[in-house]
Amino acid sequence: MKDMPPQALEAVAGYFQVLAEPTRLRILNILRDGERNVGDLAQMCGYTAANVSRHLSLMTKQGLVAREGRGTSVYYRFADESVYALCDLVCDNIARQLKRSAASRALFTVATDSE
Repeated sequence: MKDMPPQALEAVAGYFQVLAEPTRLRILNILRDGERNVGDLAQMCGYTAANVSRHLSLMTKQGLVAREGRGTSVYYRFADESVYALCDLVCDNIARQLKRSAASRALFTVATDSE
Protein backbone atom coordinates (compact mmCIF):
# COMPACT_ATOMS: atom_id res chain seq x y z
CA MET A 1 0.00 0.00 0.00
CA LYS A 2 3.01 2.23 0.23
CA ASP A 3 2.80 5.29 -2.02
CA MET A 4 -0.73 4.48 -3.19
CA PRO A 5 -2.86 7.45 -4.19
CA PRO A 6 -5.97 8.21 -2.09
CA GLN A 7 -8.31 6.84 -4.77
CA ALA A 8 -6.51 3.50 -4.73
CA LEU A 9 -6.69 3.36 -0.93
CA GLU A 10 -10.44 4.00 -1.16
CA ALA A 11 -10.75 1.01 -3.51
CA VAL A 12 -8.80 -1.16 -1.07
CA ALA A 13 -11.00 0.01 1.80
CA GLY A 14 -14.12 -0.83 -0.24
CA TYR A 15 -12.83 -4.35 -0.80
CA PHE A 16 -12.20 -4.86 2.92
CA GLN A 17 -15.55 -3.29 3.75
CA VAL A 18 -17.27 -6.05 1.80
CA LEU A 19 -15.40 -8.60 3.91
CA ALA A 20 -16.31 -6.83 7.16
CA GLU A 21 -19.86 -8.21 7.22
CA PRO A 22 -20.53 -11.65 8.77
CA THR A 23 -23.38 -12.45 6.37
CA ARG A 24 -21.11 -11.95 3.37
CA LEU A 25 -18.40 -14.08 4.95
CA ARG A 26 -20.97 -16.80 5.49
CA ILE A 27 -22.02 -16.60 1.83
CA LEU A 28 -18.38 -16.79 0.72
CA ASN A 29 -17.85 -19.88 2.89
CA ILE A 30 -20.81 -21.58 1.24
CA LEU A 31 -19.56 -20.66 -2.24
CA ARG A 32 -16.24 -22.26 -1.36
CA ASP A 33 -17.95 -25.61 -2.03
CA GLY A 34 -19.27 -24.55 -5.44
CA GLU A 35 -21.71 -22.29 -7.20
CA ARG A 36 -25.21 -21.70 -5.88
CA ASN A 37 -28.28 -19.72 -6.81
CA VAL A 38 -29.81 -17.07 -4.57
CA GLY A 39 -32.55 -19.37 -3.27
CA ASP A 40 -30.04 -22.04 -2.23
CA LEU A 41 -27.80 -19.47 -0.56
CA ALA A 42 -30.74 -17.90 1.28
CA GLN A 43 -31.88 -21.27 2.57
CA MET A 44 -28.37 -22.31 3.62
CA CYS A 45 -27.72 -18.98 5.38
CA GLY A 46 -31.15 -18.66 6.95
CA TYR A 47 -31.77 -15.21 5.40
CA THR A 48 -34.27 -13.93 2.89
CA ALA A 49 -33.48 -14.12 -0.81
CA ALA A 50 -33.73 -10.32 -1.01
CA ASN A 51 -31.13 -9.92 1.74
CA VAL A 52 -28.77 -12.42 0.12
CA SER A 53 -29.24 -10.74 -3.27
CA ARG A 54 -28.24 -7.39 -1.81
CA HIS A 55 -25.07 -8.87 -0.34
CA LEU A 56 -24.26 -10.69 -3.58
CA SER A 57 -24.65 -7.45 -5.51
CA LEU A 58 -21.99 -5.78 -3.36
CA MET A 59 -19.68 -8.75 -3.65
CA THR A 60 -20.12 -8.80 -7.42
CA LYS A 61 -19.25 -5.10 -7.68
CA GLN A 62 -16.01 -5.73 -5.77
CA GLY A 63 -15.16 -8.74 -7.94
CA LEU A 64 -15.38 -11.33 -5.17
CA VAL A 65 -18.13 -13.31 -6.86
CA ALA A 66 -19.23 -13.76 -10.46
CA ARG A 67 -22.78 -14.28 -11.61
CA GLU A 68 -24.18 -16.28 -14.47
CA GLY A 69 -27.78 -16.33 -15.61
CA ARG A 70 -29.24 -19.69 -16.57
CA GLY A 71 -32.85 -19.61 -17.63
CA THR A 72 -34.77 -17.98 -14.80
CA SER A 73 -32.03 -18.49 -12.21
CA VAL A 74 -28.81 -16.65 -11.50
CA TYR A 75 -25.89 -18.65 -10.16
CA TYR A 76 -23.03 -17.20 -8.18
CA ARG A 77 -19.53 -18.56 -7.87
CA PHE A 78 -16.36 -17.38 -6.28
CA ALA A 79 -14.35 -15.14 -8.61
CA ASP A 80 -11.26 -14.32 -6.54
CA GLU A 81 -9.56 -17.30 -4.90
CA SER A 82 -7.03 -15.01 -3.21
CA VAL A 83 -9.69 -13.82 -0.77
CA TYR A 84 -9.80 -17.31 0.76
CA ALA A 85 -6.07 -17.10 1.42
CA LEU A 86 -6.59 -13.65 2.93
CA CYS A 87 -9.45 -14.86 5.16
CA ASP A 88 -7.46 -17.93 6.23
CA LEU A 89 -4.51 -15.69 7.12
CA VAL A 90 -6.74 -13.41 9.22
CA CYS A 91 -8.49 -16.34 10.91
CA ASP A 92 -5.15 -17.95 11.78
CA ASN A 93 -3.95 -14.65 13.24
CA ILE A 94 -7.09 -14.29 15.37
CA ALA A 95 -6.75 -17.89 16.58
CA ARG A 96 -3.14 -17.20 17.65
CA GLN A 97 -4.22 -14.05 19.50
CA LEU A 98 -6.98 -15.94 21.31
CA LYS A 99 -4.57 -18.71 22.22
CA ARG A 100 -2.06 -16.21 23.66
CA SER A 101 -4.86 -14.45 25.52
CA ALA A 102 -6.10 -17.73 27.00
CA ALA A 103 -2.57 -18.67 28.03
CA SER A 104 -2.15 -15.30 29.78
CA ARG A 105 -5.45 -15.72 31.62
CA ALA A 106 -4.41 -19.23 32.63
CA LEU A 107 -1.28 -17.85 34.28
CA PHE A 108 -3.40 -15.67 36.53
CA THR A 109 -5.88 -18.44 37.21
CA VAL A 110 -3.13 -20.80 38.35
CA ALA A 111 -1.61 -18.13 40.57
CA THR A 112 -5.01 -17.43 42.17
CA ASP A 113 -5.81 -21.12 42.69
CA SER A 114 -2.53 -21.79 44.54
CA GLU A 115 -3.14 -19.08 47.11
